[in-house]
Amino acid sequence: MTVHEPCRVEPVILHAMDFLDDFPDSAPALPVLTVSELNRMARRALESQLPLLWVEGEVSNFTRAASGHWYFSLKDANAQVRCVMFRGRNQFADFTPANGDHVEIRALPSLYEARGEFQLGAEAIRRAGAGRLYEAFLKLKAKLEAEGLFDPAKKRALPRFPRTLGIVTSPPAAALHDVLTALSRRMPGLPVILYPTPVQGAGAGAQIAAAIRAAGTRAECDVLLVCRGGGSLEDLWAFNDEAVARAIAASPMPVVSGVGHETDFTLADFAADLRAPTPTAAAELASPVRQELLLQLGHLARQLHHHLDRTQRSEMQRLDYLARRLVHPAEQLRRRQNELSQLAQRMRHASGTRLTTEQLRIARLNQRLVTPRHVIQREQQGLDALGLRARRAVQGNFGQRQLNLARLASSLAHLNPEGVLARGYSIIQLENGTVVQDAAMLTAGEKIGIRLHRGQIRATVDSVSKD
Repeated sequence: MTVHEPCRVEPVILHAMDFLDDFPDSAPALPVLTVSELNRMARRALESQLPLLWVEGEVSNFTRAASGHWYFSLKDANAQVRCVMFRGRNQFADFTPANGDHVEIRALPSLYEARGEFQLGAEAIRRAGAGRLYEAFLKLKAKLEAEGLFDPAKKRALPRFPRTLGIVTSPPAAALHDVLTALSRRMPGLPVILYPTPVQGAGAGAQIAAAIRAAGTRAECDVLLVCRGGGSLEDLWAFNDEAVARAIAASPMPVVSGVGHETDFTLADFAADLRAPTPTAAAELASPVRQELLLQLGHLARQLHHHLDRTQRSEMQRLDYLARRLVHPAEQLRRRQNELSQLAQRMRHASGTRLTTEQLRIARLNQRLVTPRHVIQREQQGLDALGLRARRAVQGNFGQRQLNLARLASSLAHLNPEGVLARGYSIIQLENGTVVQDAAMLTAGEKIGIRLHRGQIRATVDSVSKD
């Protein structure tokens, strides 16, 4: 079957009246179309007018072609429609539908041009009701996430060497067999405690939560595994129960969730301290490998043996070295006596040499020793010399200062205004004290003051003559 991409070109709508004026009476009233052209126009009209939508119905006449495409019909009580889901789309489906399954498909209405059949091109498929369950799952997940129930900071690390492992699952479930098989392969001696509970059906969520709480109350294990095999969203719905998520988050021991397959996610996965893609993977994450531990233990034992052997050889060499250094006490006493004799001889020689040196030093000091009277006489001579230099300096400085003072007094006498006034000159001042230097500064009738060598005169200007 040829796949055609949806064409968004608006369909061409033809009316008979449009051709009446363009053709003579002998021409046909309508254009003649081929069947292919007609089907192509119909397909384009459908794909442009009907959007991508969800359709619900019962599967019938299901066929898987050799090419990998799915062909089936979707029907209800009153009608049916042909559907196709190409291999590039159905490979992402999480189940293969069978006749009688009630499903919902997201499809684009179209027309298969080769046979002129109306059909739906499916892009996604899910079991009927899964959409509503998924919406409920998203709402509850958002609520619990807002409460901080899935906070990564609250996740606890698993113990490296658990002493006891707890399992919450159904006894007849394949998940329990997978977990026990993995544990027998990895750590056969690890004790396992089963907390049985239904994992599917009405009331399973409450019973799973009760089993988790019971495991926490009894505190018999170090790690708790919550397991179930794969299934549809409805089959796994018990692990999306709010009570289960809260019980996992409140568990006093770390919880590993191994629910469904790798593509399945439940609220139990988000609430658990660690999520495993399968029950077998959950057992592998929670338990060490006995063979690896034995190999590590053997390696450490070899390292310890090698270290002890090397330490023993080193201590033996050290003992041999100390034994060679060990001397008999009589020999040690003889050596100490010899050393003491040598030290006594060196001390006597050093004492005699030191005494001679000190005697020579005292003799040199006696030669340099001067009596106090000589010191006084020498200091008195120095004092007399300093006194003579001081008197000469004072006399010379005093004569120079007298000459400078006489010269300055003569200069001051020449510059003294009183000397000028004594020779008959006077100073004329205005009433504000300004000295009159020009006749233009005065006016007739103005009061002035005249300062003489002895006394002052108040006068009035009769007239002013500008020379």
